[in-house]
Amino acid sequence: MANAPRATTIETVSSLDGVAELVRVRGAAHRDQPASLLLEISPGATRAEHYDELRSRLRGRYPPDLRDFFFVNTDVGAPELALLSAERYVASAPSSAALVLRCLVPRTFVDCNRIIDLDALPRPSAAGELTPGLHAYVQDEHDRRLVLDRYRAWRELSERCFDLVCGGGGLALQVHSYAPRSIDVPVDEQIVTRLRAEYEPERLAGWPLRPEVDLIALARDGERLAGAAILANCTQRFREAGYEVTHATTYHLHEVTLAHAMARRHRERTLCLELRRDLLARSFTPFAEMEIAPEKIERAAGALAAAALDASAAG
Repeated sequence: MANAPRATTIETVSSLDGVAELVRVRGAAHRDQPASLLLEISPGATRAEHYDELRSRLRGRYPPDLRDFFFVNTDVGAPELALLSAERYVASAPSSAALVLRCLVPRTFVDCNRIIDLDALPRPSAAGELTPGLHAYVQDEHDRRLVLDRYRAWRELSERCFDLVCGGGGLALQVHSYAPRSIDVPVDEQIVTRLRAEYEPERLAGWPLRPEVDLIALARDGERLAGAAILANCTQRFREAGYEVTHATTYHLHEVTLAHAMARRHRERTLCLELRRDLLARSFTPFAEMEIAPEKIERAAGALAAAALDASAAG
């Protein structure tokens, strides 16, 4: 993660091997009061080392090119954006603190932003369908138990952080990034073959370009779940920074996601947001590890931190 400005201190609060990293960012005048901001990154396993660590512990047979799916389907730039936003937030409010919670479990195997029963079985998903919590190719029983144990540990920690910050009157931002174009294909053993075909230039252009920033404020029934203040402030600050901003254009909060559950548990205290990965990485290279562009992270973090400060001041 990036180095902190001089006005802030970053300290590791909790580290669960292969599961999560939780850090606290404190302002220069902070005196142990509870954090007023949580930035949670459930698809926070973004580096090759995260995939390789978990894959090395699995016993089953998997598609040989599955690592390529990891690269195209992980939220590149979201962890760096979350941390820098926390730093900017507490630098401007030096008596405050923020928590940054990063999941380290690759969603290539299990999606930690899902409500998953611990006896869940793996299954594929059809094109356009919400991807499952446990993917179809996780067939080995040892592997199934291992990834679900990691999911359970993540979920327990994430819920505690939401309850601590939002329950104390603070805000929680669920920070995500998504691929520039919305490509819907079945997720099963053939996922990489299908994706490579759709990423051919003559086919890729036919898929819709996603908004630069999409604030996922609505449930599937149209109910607004995001906090009104943080939604309005994010809209304003990102537009002032020159971004195209929409509200739940790409998708709505689905009731089988943890994001939906936390938004309902902590009314008016959360917001889930998506930024396009090409606006955070130096270039979008879907089947290889991407390099983060610090100047792009700076631009987005300035807008997000300002929005959080505005919303916190509004109460």
